[in-house]
Amino acid sequence: MGISKIDQYIIDRVKERREKIKWSQEDLAFELGVSKGFIGNVESTRYPHKYSMEQINHLAKIFKCTIWDLVPQKPL
Repeated sequence: MGISKIDQYIIDRVKERREKIKWSQEDLAFELGVSKGFIGNVESTRYPHKYSMEQINHLAKIFKCTIWDLVPQKPL
């Protein structure tokens, strides 16, 4: 079982924002309070890891954006 379209969308938006500010996976992991391995697993298509709603909320705070900047505006 792979990852859902909505989860992949969120993962892609987070990765884009992380790369835009030139943060490593380790930088984001530190800010989010998770391991570097967790971020690597989330961003890899080999693992079914994903961000929780609580983490998405925290990511919006980290990136100084709204949750709506990280999730799709319409159903996928």
